[in-house]
Amino acid sequence: MEIDMIGDIHGCFKEFKELTTKLGYDWERGYPLHPEKRVLGFVGDLTDRGPESLKVIDIVWRLVIEQQKAYYTPGNHCNKLYRFFLGNRVQVAHGLETTVAEYESINQSAQSSIRKKFMELYEKAPLYLVLDEKRLIVAHAGIKKDMIGQFGSKVKTFVLYGDITGEKHPDGSPVRRDWAKTYHGDACIVYGHTPVKEPRMINHTYNIDTGAVFGGKLTALRYPEMEIVSVESTMPYVAEKFKHFD
Repeated sequence: MEIDMIGDIHGCFKEFKELTTKLGYDWERGYPLHPEKRVLGFVGDLTDRGPESLKVIDIVWRLVIEQQKAYYTPGNHCNKLYRFFLGNRVQVAHGLETTVAEYESINQSAQSSIRKKFMELYEKAPLYLVLDEKRLIVAHAGIKKDMIGQFGSKVKTFVLYGDITGEKHPDGSPVRRDWAKTYHGDACIVYGHTPVKEPRMINHTYNIDTGAVFGGKLTALRYPEMEIVSVESTMPYVAEKFKHFD
């Protein structure tokens, strides 16, 4: 299969359009299609913090649900937005407030439409993607070798939030173990969730969240070529949001 996987977009629609165009996708129909039948894959966290989350939802819904021309697996921000749309009590913070403000600024009919689209997209999505005869796994925050094929609550927590210890950093963010350092599976794992300045490739794992919403880059990994393609972000640069590994 030929797939272009895109890191956490977080409402950065302008960068998404620029990156897909750079990858050779055509926007003539109002959404990106490739002339040679390549498809897009999304590692989750489509929304929050960036300026155009609703537009990103609409395009991804069109591609995945309406056209069946792309793959999507949710991230922790997707999970929180889904719970918000269900009417559950969630903290409207850590980026969700930008999506909620956008949502509340549109009329009721448009709200109903985007809510329905996102909920359908989320409900039909697998917890993680298993592609190309198990040679390629796309999981938002990653996945351990022995978890592949499992879907229990521990696996869900790991896939959405990473290998969290239960402790917190001074800024309130969770302490996470570096699971990729000890991964030794045959399947290629593509993930995001933890912003890095440059794509991180270690032990057959690829972190392609290069912090577009924090002024970094929006990055894609072309498979099976394993080629990295990025565009610069238009957002203000926030250095402390990027993770540095030893």
